[in-house]
Amino acid sequence: MTDAFRCGFVALIGKPNTGKSTLMNALIGEKLSITAPRPQTTRHQILGIRTTEHCQCIFVDTPGLHRDQKKAINRYMNRAASSVIDDVDVVCVLLDPRRIDNEDRAVLERLPAHDRVLLILNKIDTLPKQALLPVIQKLAELAPDREIIPVSALKRDNLDHLVEEIEKRLPIGVPQFPDDQLTDRPMRFIVAEIVREKLFRRLTQELPYALTVSVDHYQQDKDLLRISATIWVERKSQKGIIIGKGGQQLKQIGSEARADIERLAGQKVFLQLWVKVREGWSDDEQSLTAFGYTDQ
Repeated sequence: MTDAFRCGFVALIGKPNTGKSTLMNALIGEKLSITAPRPQTTRHQILGIRTTEHCQCIFVDTPGLHRDQKKAINRYMNRAASSVIDDVDVVCVLLDPRRIDNEDRAVLERLPAHDRVLLILNKIDTLPKQALLPVIQKLAELAPDREIIPVSALKRDNLDHLVEEIEKRLPIGVPQFPDDQLTDRPMRFIVAEIVREKLFRRLTQELPYALTVSVDHYQQDKDLLRISATIWVERKSQKGIIIGKGGQQLKQIGSEARADIERLAGQKVFLQLWVKVREGWSDDEQSLTAFGYTDQ
């Protein structure tokens, strides 16, 4: 390590569905945060650690900031997202160029006054180049004196420039994590998130928002990783939808999740899934705590 080694925390914030998790996964080079083409997929703060010879960037992926405060879980997600803003070295605000609206304005109003704030115009692959300039101009008017960096996390466009701009704003310091560590989350947490991602991707309408996943058993044998997890829903009718006719829906979800877990774990996995009902869990503080939705 040289004296110029830099290390610091970088928050990825923004309204739901702006690509925060996709961006962190692209920057880390590993799928740590789950993704799905619907808002509010991310529910927790998740660290992703990128270490090079000269820098360690500790990214903090956050839930999307949103106005819905009706349920306890929505209030928890907003706290998880907003609590990091004043505690990190760099703040990256992600915006979707196809729609910059009042939700984005509300996020921009929360930003600290320092110059370690970057506006990340993500998903530039969704618009023709000639349509981007007016969006950038509009954004510059909304947030004057802020650095605007257009990228595509999905296509990995302009990510090298983004990393350069982040790294030069980090303080000089020693690494906070070992070189080979990618996250601070245990494998049990990642397994639960992988299962929840498959549910989000396969289920329609509002059902994914009424479920959560807990890992009940995690046993590392010599040649096999044995995992048992429970999918919790709020109503009995939801249980039947997840299981599907003849258990086929649940079987497919388990198969897709197992493939991702095996890739991460580097070994064979035996995954057993159960579906249980806990009425109103998403608006019950005690249930949220039991399922790991706690302020750190």
